Amino acid sequence: MIKQFINKLMGKAPVSSKTSLGKRHVVPAKVHGINVDWVDERALNVVRTLQDRGFEAYIVGGAVRDLLLGLKPKDFDVATNATPEQVKAAFRRAFIIGRRFRIVHVVYGRGREHEVIEVSTFRAHLDNADAEQVKGNERSSKQELANMKHAVDASGRVLRDNVWGPQDQDAARRDFTINAMYYDPETGNVIDYHGGIADAKKKVIRMIGDPATRYREDPVRVIRAVRFAAKLAGLGFKMEAKTAAPLKKAAKLLADVPQSRLFDEMLKLLQTGHALASIEQLKQHGLAKGIYPLLDIVVERANEQFVITALNDTDRRVGEGKPVAPSFLLACVLWSDVRETWAHRSAKQPSFPALQDAIDEVFDSRIGDVSGRGKLGADMREIWMMQPRFEKRTGSGPWTLVDQARFRAGFDFMRLRADVGEVDEALSDWWQEFSVASDSEREDLLQQVRQEQQKSQRAPRVHAVRRAPKPESEDPRFREVEPEGEEGVGSPAKKRRRRRRKPGGEAGSAPAAE
Repeated sequence: MIKQFINKLMGKAPVSSKTSLGKRHVVPAKVHGINVDWVDERALNVVRTLQDRGFEAYIVGGAVRDLLLGLKPKDFDVATNATPEQVKAAFRRAFIIGRRFRIVHVVYGRGREHEVIEVSTFRAHLDNADAEQVKGNERSSKQELANMKHAVDASGRVLRDNVWGPQDQDAARRDFTINAMYYDPETGNVIDYHGGIADAKKKVIRMIGDPATRYREDPVRVIRAVRFAAKLAGLGFKMEAKTAAPLKKAAKLLADVPQSRLFDEMLKLLQTGHALASIEQLKQHGLAKGIYPLLDIVVERANEQFVITALNDTDRRVGEGKPVAPSFLLACVLWSDVRETWAHRSAKQPSFPALQDAIDEVFDSRIGDVSGRGKLGADMREIWMMQPRFEKRTGSGPWTLVDQARFRAGFDFMRLRADVGEVDEALSDWWQEFSVASDSEREDLLQQVRQEQQKSQRAPRVHAVRRAPKPESEDPRFREVEPEGEEGVGSPAKKRRRRRRKPGGEAGSAPAAE
């Protein structure tokens, strides 16, 4: 008891006797075969900078897993025995973030081209029985949690985990064996404590420790398990039976997780290039409903052609290394709500304000407060508000629309609508051509639209006006009166006769000549 008290005062906690820390295995480069060329230069820089300062530093987590599987990682994380403050001091642009887990973001580049290397400090593997317990959650117990390093709520969910420890304990607190390996690019060695390399070869997703306990510590692991299963399913990976068994029951614990965190996890599930596979995994494990309201809608509408097209398009863009925006995908998922509400309101009010009101109604009913009134909501609104503007291709409208910051997103949305037959494909082709054309070419395209519109407007009038008998020279009445015209005047006399007929005064003289 005294030792436990001293450890808590020093920011360290005892490891439960039931905790298995695994066994350290050092696997050399000639055995694991990682392609060093696929390791990000900025991640290498972080590792080398920390090692040069005397700290341990490794590439860790999903990047190591992907490298072992012959996949090129998109993100790189680093683990070290340096504290967050020591990491921050080692880099010019580094920021400590988080409360539950304090980590450091080392930033390279600026604007959209910037990259973040996430650096975490080795954490102690703690027994929840030794943690401080609070009655509430992150919000209701905010002040109480401020000075705590290791705390849980009444259900055992970890609210604070900022006690540092050695590498073997850090490995034990990670979730899945294939995510708990450490790669040192300087020596080429992979450090493996829990059989991650063996599980990668057997294509098994296995939880470290007791799955039910680990899900209770952090219910978001339920979503992570589904995400990894979806990502690796194409390579033949399957979730271990013991790891999968508690998923459905553990999903109920997600009710206590902050909505903002669930929203972020939902986006990861849908935007990592395996959205359709993730939906299939959710259904397979009985998680089609109950994780997050907006995710329930996505799963429910995954059979609709427009949503399927949007999910496929998102997966394709991720696979091609192109950026994807959550606003675009969510705008696709909720479009049917907006469209139906818009149509209903348009019967009672003008089209444009009807669309604005429809969007407000959908935001209130479907998104709520989570990002619905922030940038994400603004981007979704702009995509939807552009749709009727694509129908108008006259005047200055096309010029101003194509200069909009979100034009490409709005156009891509309209293109998907054309793919499913909601709008004319010719309209999509025209805007594609207009968006990349020169100014003179754009003028020609607009002129073509004007000519088409004039032709379509003229056609009904030509059909309605009676022009027969035609020409008038073939009318027997005119042939009979011709001799009474002025002598020596041929066709000009006919023209004058036709002009005299227009007022209607002389029009009756032609029959009188008979």
